[in-house]
Amino acid sequence: MKLSELKSLLPGLNHVAFQLEGGAFVPDHFHVTEVGMVTKDFIDCGGTLRRESAINFQLWNANDYEHRLKPAKLLRIIQLSEEKLGIQDGEIEVEYQGDTIGRYGLDFNGHHFILTAKTTACLAKDACGIVPQKAESSLSELPVTTTGCQPGGGCC
Repeated sequence: MKLSELKSLLPGLNHVAFQLEGGAFVPDHFHVTEVGMVTKDFIDCGGTLRRESAINFQLWNANDYEHRLKPAKLLRIIQLSEEKLGIQDGEIEVEYQGDTIGRYGLDFNGHHFILTAKTTACLAKDACGIVPQKAESSLSELPVTTTGCQPGGGCC
């Protein structure tokens, strides 16, 4: 989800809720402790220099169980980060503490925000010798063509 999408959704919400893909919710008393732009400069295994940037939100739970972040307050935090840090529109990445700090993508299901799983991948598969997997198909899935050629007919 891009920051512009999140900003357009917030005014229509009564409350802000985050849910993990497995169904568990981030406790209602979470805080957004950071909003920033994270840039990663790196070299892939094929030797290509790369740069990735994401808008980072950090969610944190404290023992203040009565705390509730309202949509308008989150919008003000975002606007302040845009003003002070010069943050532009971009994909959002969310950090949330599980067994360790997890990094998640962000989606919206019409009611609340979903923390989506992120995965790793090789960015230089050709340089690593990784052959793209071919889609498997069985003979019964192949199209049948009728060319008039019959076994033993001499046309093949």
